[in-house]
Amino acid sequence: MREDHRNPPSRTDNRTEGHPAMLTETETKLLGIMMMVIMLGMGASLTFKDFRIALRKPQGIGVGLLAQYGVMPFLGYLLAVALDFPPALAIGLILMGCMPGGTTSNIFTYFSKGTLALSIMMTIASTLVAVVMVPLLLEFYSALRNLPAEYSVPAGNVAQVLVVLIVPTVIGMLLRKWNPNVGATIELLGGALGIFVILFLILTWVPRNYQLLGSTPAGVYLAAIGLGIFGMLLGYWAARGLRQDPRRARTIALETGIQNGPLGVLIVLLTFQGEMQQQVLLIPVLYSLFIVLTSSAVTIWFRRITTREELARDNAKVALAAA
Repeated sequence: MREDHRNPPSRTDNRTEGHPAMLTETETKLLGIMMMVIMLGMGASLTFKDFRIALRKPQGIGVGLLAQYGVMPFLGYLLAVALDFPPALAIGLILMGCMPGGTTSNIFTYFSKGTLALSIMMTIASTLVAVVMVPLLLEFYSALRNLPAEYSVPAGNVAQVLVVLIVPTVIGMLLRKWNPNVGATIELLGGALGIFVILFLILTWVPRNYQLLGSTPAGVYLAAIGLGIFGMLLGYWAARGLRQDPRRARTIALETGIQNGPLGVLIVLLTFQGEMQQQVLLIPVLYSLFIVLTSSAVTIWFRRITTREELARDNAKVALAAA
C-alpha cells in the first residue's frame, strides 16, 4: 500500500494510534475536581501570618523559585534536545519543566522530615508566580527548540487554569482564618483526596494502557523519570551552593523535582485535541506516574539522613552535658 505523504506521521503516531484514550472523560473530570480540592486544602494549611514570617526570611523561597523556574525549564529543554524528541514529545517535556511545584511535594517533605513550612510556602509562591513565568518560559523554550506554531501553548490557557486554581487556595486561607477547625479538616481532606486520586488514576490507567507502555521507547521513559530525579539533584546542589543548610536543601530538592503533573495534564487537555493531544499527553502522564515512585524512594533516603543527623546532634548534646 502506498504511503500518503500529504500528512506524514510523526515518530509517535504508530504508538498512539489504536490505543484507548489516554484519559477518559471521567478521569479528566476527576482530575479537575482533585486539583480544586487539593488547592483548597493547601490554602487551608496556611495563615496570613505564614506569609509575613516567610517574607521576613525569604532566602529559602527565593532559592526555591530560582531552582523551580531556572533549573527545571532548562532541564526539560536540555532533555528534549539531547533525546532529539519530535515536537509533540518536546512540548510535553518542556511544559512539565515549566510547571510550578506540586502539592504532593508537601506530603513527601513531611514524611522525609524536611522543613514543611518552607515546602508549603514554596508551592504557594511558585503557583502564584506561575501566572507570569510559565507562559514566558514556554514561549522562550518553544522558540529556542524551534517548535511549529501548532504546538504552541497559548498564555491564556495557562493563566486560565492557574487563576482557577488560585481562587480555591485563597478561599481555603479565608476558611482557616474564619474557623481553624474547619480549615484543619479541609487541609486533611485535600491531602487525603490527593493521594487517593493519584492511586486511583494509576490503578485504572496502567492496565488500560499497558500496550502503550510496552511500545513506548526507552528515551521517553528516561525523560519522564529523569526530569524529576535530575531536578531533585540539581535543586539540592543549587540550594547548598546558595548556603542553605542540608535539611532545607533536601526540602528544596523535593519541591524542585516534584512538578505539578496534574496541572500540566489539564493544560494539555485544554490546548490540544485528538491525536495531537494524545501524543503531547504522553510525557506529562508518565511523569505524574513515575514521580510518585521516585519521590517515595528519595523520601525514604532523605528521612534516614535526617534521622542520622538528629541522632548525631542528640549524642553531641549528651556528650557535652557529660563533659
